[in-house]
Amino acid sequence: YTILSKVHSDRNVYPSAGVLFVHVLEREYFKGEFPPYPKPGEISNDPITFNTNLMGYPDRPGWLRYIQRTPYSDGVLYGSPTVENVGKPTIIEITAYNRRTFETARHNLIINIMSAEVDFPLPYQAEFFIRNMNVEEMLASEVLGDFLGAVKNVWQPERLNAINITSALDRGGRVPLPINDMKEGVYVMVGADVPFSSCLREVENPQNQLRCSQEMEPVITCDKKFRTQFHIDWCKISLVDNTKQVSTFQEVIRGEGILPDGGEYKPPSDTLKSRDYYTDFLITLAVPSAIALVLFLILAYIMCCRREGVEKRNMQTPDIQLVHHSAIQKSTKELRDMSKNREIAWPLSTLPVFHPVTGEIVPPLHTDSYDNTSMPLMQTQQ
Repeated sequence: YTILSKVHSDRNVYPSAGVLFVHVLEREYFKGEFPPYPKPGEISNDPITFNTNLMGYPDRPGWLRYIQRTPYSDGVLYGSPTVENVGKPTIIEITAYNRRTFETARHNLIINIMSAEVDFPLPYQAEFFIRNMNVEEMLASEVLGDFLGAVKNVWQPERLNAINITSALDRGGRVPLPINDMKEGVYVMVGADVPFSSCLREVENPQNQLRCSQEMEPVITCDKKFRTQFHIDWCKISLVDNTKQVSTFQEVIRGEGILPDGGEYKPPSDTLKSRDYYTDFLITLAVPSAIALVLFLILAYIMCCRREGVEKRNMQTPDIQLVHHSAIQKSTKELRDMSKNREIAWPLSTLPVFHPVTGEIVPPLHTDSYDNTSMPLMQTQQ
C-alpha cells in the first residue's frame, strides 16, 4: 500500500506515480555522523532537525511534503508523485543539523518515479477526514495499514491503494488547542478499481445531508468498523468517480489560414478634417448667458420699477390713521429733544471728599447750570 524506506547515504527509491510515497529520516542514523561529546557513560540525545530541498533549488517539488514535529522526533518525507514526473530522477538534498554542536551532515535521496502498472488505475477515489490523527501518526506503516484494512473490509475492492495524505492545517484548518490531547486531523485519499459500496453511498442520502447541514452526525452503518481506532467525519467524505467525468477538451478545427474576402482595405486618412466649433460655443456659452441676462432684467424690473412709493401709500391710507401716526412721531421727537437738553448734577455721595494724593478737602464741583437752591444728598464736610 505504501513505499517505506529508511534514510541512507545516496539512497535510490522507486515510487510509483499515483501511489503514496513515504520516506523516514531517522535521527538514530544521523547520530553516527556527529561525534559524541557527552561524558563517558552518558547517552547522547542531541536535538536534530532536517532541511530538505531539490538539488539546485531552495525548496522541494510541489508533490513532496516534509514534516518533523519536534527536534527529538524523526522527519518524514511524503507525497504522491504525478504522471508528469515519470522517468525524471529527482535528487533531494537532506541536510541534518545538530542543534547542540551546530554541526551538519548531508545526504542525497534519488527518487526514480515509475509509471503505474495499468494505463487507467484507480478510477474510484474516496477521501476521508480522520479527526483523531495527526499526519505523522497516520504516515506510520502500521496505522496506515490498519486504516486501509478497514476501508477494504467496507469497500471490498480487488485493488486498493493510498493515493495521498494531507494535514488539515494545509486545507485551512486551525491549530487545535492543547486540551485533552486534541489532534489537528488528516485527510486520507484512497483509490480502488470497483464502484463505491452502499455503505459509502449512505452519506449521499437526503436524511444524512440534512443532518450534516444541521451539524449533526449522519447515520452510517459501517461507521462501527472504523470507530474503534479512527473517528471519521462522514460529512466531509468526498467520492470521485473518474469514469463519469466528461472531458472538457474541445478539438481545435484548423482552417486554411486564409481570411474571407471582405473587399478592398481602405485605411483611414492621415489628415484630420477641420471642425467648426461655432455651434458648440453657442450651446455652451451664449445660450446660458442669454437666459441669465433675461432673468436679471426681470428681477431688476420687479425690484426697481414696481415700487409703490410713499405718495401712493399715503393715498391708500385713511386720514385719521395718518394723523395718529404724525402725532406719535411729533411727540417722540419732542421727548428726544427735551432729554438732550436736560442736565442733572452728580450726587455728592459719588464725588471724592479728600484729595487722593495730598489729603486736602476737595469742594464739590458743579457745572454753572447747577441749581444752588437744591438740597444736596450729603452736606460738605468742614
